[in-house]
Amino acid sequence: MLKHLITLGTLCATGALHAQGSAPAAAASASVSATQAAAPAGAFVIRPADAYDTSKLPDDHYGRLARYGKELTDRTFAYIGPEVKNTKMRFAGNNLACASCHQASATKKFAIPWVGAHATFPQYRAREDEVSTVEERINGCMERSMAGKKLPLDSREMKAFVTYMHFLSRDVPTGGKVEGQGLPPFKAPNRRADPAVGSTVYAEKCASCHGAEGAGLRAGAPGSATGYTFPPLWGKDSFNNGAGMSRLLFASSFIKTNMPQGTQYGQPQVTDDEAYDVAAFVLSHPRPVKAHLERDFPGRWNKPVDSAFPPYVDGAPADQHKYGPFGPLQDNMKALKDTLMKSSAK
Repeated sequence: MLKHLITLGTLCATGALHAQGSAPAAAASASVSATQAAAPAGAFVIRPADAYDTSKLPDDHYGRLARYGKELTDRTFAYIGPEVKNTKMRFAGNNLACASCHQASATKKFAIPWVGAHATFPQYRAREDEVSTVEERINGCMERSMAGKKLPLDSREMKAFVTYMHFLSRDVPTGGKVEGQGLPPFKAPNRRADPAVGSTVYAEKCASCHGAEGAGLRAGAPGSATGYTFPPLWGKDSFNNGAGMSRLLFASSFIKTNMPQGTQYGQPQVTDDEAYDVAAFVLSHPRPVKAHLERDFPGRWNKPVDSAFPPYVDGAPADQHKYGPFGPLQDNMKALKDTLMKSSAK
């Protein structure tokens, strides 16, 4: 069921990369912003995947980089994964692909597409409480969803990612809106998510692809740098706990909108309750640990309530930040917002 669940997290903070609050007003809410799902008047509409065919580009520097960027997106593990022969190129810490989250080579509507992403940078990022570049955002994914390390800014790989994003955004004006960016809003059930119930959902709808132990299905032998046919959802070869996909509300929205594999926006195959519980089941398992998460969201007032790592500033227990219920947490953060903003401004 959960093929292509990793994250870039997060690339998503913009709604086109791993969403975790791309503007101060949006970051206080744990749910994915409804403004990303509603198509504003005059919004650019994501076209079918074949409209983004890099093979039709000229055989020049730009075309070659855009094609390499698409190849990196689809087969990240084969070029910068932990099993590639050249040890100097082992930047990713797992054998996932960017397209594990950013489906259809990052062109699928509401599957965290990159269409229009380039046109949104530089942008404010709540996670850093700073304006970030697209290169910094890519490296955020490298360190979190890919559980690895930063790409050098002058590397061919970084330039290829940026060029491919530029190609996907070529018709979108700077600051333009794109219908289908990010993920649609997810209204969580007003209760604690139940991993035990989620285990039943997983067994019925997910395990046939991702395996009973969440280890995924390898495309080749371990060590062959061939990645996965269906990616692992937990364990050492999955996204780490600093990725956007490690947040329950974010993962629930992704699952509801895109899983089982082949699901399209507006035609869900799981209910809100099923997505919520199975996300909790997946996130209840161990995964790589991102160091220094306490440095994330230094403003505190804009930390999503489902970011299940300290410090917590609302007095609620850690378990609630991981599994909910989230409504009371959101209300608490709204009440604390002004005080926390004043503290962060000092």
